[in-house]
Amino acid sequence: MNVFGIDVGGSGIKGAPVDTVTGELVTARIRVKTPKPATPEAIVETTVEVVRRSGWEGPVGCGFPAVMKDGIVRTAANIDREAIGFDLRGRLAQELDAQVRVINDADAAGLAEMRWGAGRRVDGVVLMLTLGTGIGTSLFVEGRLVPNTEFGHIEVRGQDAEHRASDTARKREDLSWKEYAERLDEYLHRVEDLLWPDLIVVGGGISKKSEKFFPHLTARTKVVTAEMLNEAGIAGAALAGIPSEATVEAAE
Repeated sequence: MNVFGIDVGGSGIKGAPVDTVTGELVTARIRVKTPKPATPEAIVETTVEVVRRSGWEGPVGCGFPAVMKDGIVRTAANIDREAIGFDLRGRLAQELDAQVRVINDADAAGLAEMRWGAGRRVDGVVLMLTLGTGIGTSLFVEGRLVPNTEFGHIEVRGQDAEHRASDTARKREDLSWKEYAERLDEYLHRVEDLLWPDLIVVGGGISKKSEKFFPHLTARTKVVTAEMLNEAGIAGAALAGIPSEATVEAAE
């Protein structure tokens, strides 16, 4: 079936109907700039605009950059703190008059990679990292999602790891690719020691330039680039929004 997938990001809110069998976008995605300030009400208004501009009527899945519990926003590391405690699912369902499910944005991207991308048919423990404004993480054990992991906030040298090893940190500190790789490598070794994953999938916009920093990594775990690229968040959100699935399994 088709489900409308939404990816709420720091710079843009993107969405499109998705074929949840193939992971392909049924139509071209619609993108609207994320409102400033990105208050919960403004995000709802913009998200509804994206859906309505498509003419879509039906189930909706939404990826949002926060810990999500029962459709309610529980953290605000990289968003407006007013969002904490906001019933995002309830408000979207009310405004759209549709069935809506909301999932952490990194979890959405991970679902897409596990179903259609770099993690498909991979057993064991798979960790996906989305390197961007922060470090988003999604963890899978034998194909099943462990929701709302926040491994980007592991402490490294007295700081949240994402403050040292995100793409934003690379740009902010004008790090060379080798310097950035050393930061990321230190973080990878830390999560390896905690999780002992069988595969690490690296996504986010920076993954398009993996050849610049992957050669400098020394992690013992196999590290690969994500395959779904810009469509991962939308496709994974749609997968999470399938009405008939109470628990989304990433692997068929």
